[in-house]
Amino acid sequence: MLLETRYAETIAHIVENARDAGLPHVVVELLPSAMCLQPYQVNSFASIDEALDDLDAKMGCRELPGSSLGHPIYYQHADDFLEALRQANPLTKNNNSMNLNNLENLKNEMKSLGFSKELQEKMEENMKNNLPEFILKDQVAGQKGQIDLNLYFKQSGQSANYYLNKYDVALNEARPLEAGQKYLVISPSETPGKNNVWKRENVAEAIEVFKKHTGNAELAVGKDAAHKTRLVSMEAGKINYMDKEFGRTFRNPPLPQTIWVERGKGFTASQSINLIEGRAVYREDMLTQGGHPYKAWMKLDLDGPRDRYMNFNMNQYHDPSYGFNLKEVLDKFNIKELDDPKERAKLEAQLKNGDRPFITVDKNGEQVKLQVEAVPRYSQLNMFALSGKPEKREQFLKEPSINKEVIKSKGKEVSASQGLGV
Repeated sequence: MLLETRYAETIAHIVENARDAGLPHVVVELLPSAMCLQPYQVNSFASIDEALDDLDAKMGCRELPGSSLGHPIYYQHADDFLEALRQANPLTKNNNSMNLNNLENLKNEMKSLGFSKELQEKMEENMKNNLPEFILKDQVAGQKGQIDLNLYFKQSGQSANYYLNKYDVALNEARPLEAGQKYLVISPSETPGKNNVWKRENVAEAIEVFKKHTGNAELAVGKDAAHKTRLVSMEAGKINYMDKEFGRTFRNPPLPQTIWVERGKGFTASQSINLIEGRAVYREDMLTQGGHPYKAWMKLDLDGPRDRYMNFNMNQYHDPSYGFNLKEVLDKFNIKELDDPKERAKLEAQLKNGDRPFITVDKNGEQVKLQVEAVPRYSQLNMFALSGKPEKREQFLKEPSINKEVIKSKGKEVSASQGLGV
């Protein structure tokens, strides 16, 4: 296979990204008119059957490769293809220097995705060390608990350039870590009077380390082993103490949701946090498999099963076909911020981002602050007191006794939901 190409790094990045996303089978069509292999000539598939079907379609009824089209077509597993690509295109890595353009590009990508300046500095430090791949970790306080973030960076097989292809987001409903605290797994050392201490910022990782012990061990939280609060302990491999509040988290550690990004485009950090907490996010830049743009509200199906990659499936409510019009729904309510165009635009942007912003409403003759979130599935809003307790939205309607758009026959509701695939 003739794989010499000036696009080697780009092709390798695309194939690696597709392989990591569960598309490990590659079909390559070499077109003489293209002068050299280009990205559009390489297609990735989830199964070998899909790949071979594509191969057959291109070759024409299982004829020998190239016999009907006048140019060769090949199938390879992604790993074999990447190795062949590297052999045909000598590596251009410079292990003694860091590509400053690549660094600047990644900083811009992380900024557009909403990651902190501190994480950008950690990324630069790891890039300087020329690690082939590394993970950056962060924790953010959410509405329902601590959000753990893992960002995955990988160096290209063709150059010293790094890529951010994906990150994980997980909701940890345990008590959030205080400043300077970590999860500590403590066990006796072979040296008398000393202990082994493993420090983790991610609760799921800490639980995993703790569960691997077969002797005496303790899972705690604190700044160090001398200043800790015990959460779980075991003796001879059997649990003999568990903090009641921590018990649920220990029995059901949070599983991460993988968020795929491409050159800084995709769900931002704040949007992913809102998704994992169960809220909907509006995206104007979605593409169909055929490359056609569309707009939709996106929401993780947290009540449904995870897929084979242990991710939740995503529900989509297309705009405008689904029928949820945020502006019209907001106009049904007496919300003070809607009277100011700037405040209204800010509120709509926050709701589309999946946030739960503050609003001002009249309740029992007094102005009070509530939090609100968009619920596109039911073309509604949910409202909450500052304590988090749900509030009845009907009491804040402009016309609480007559809401013609909400009153529908049961038969029509069922028909509409079935037609929209809800």
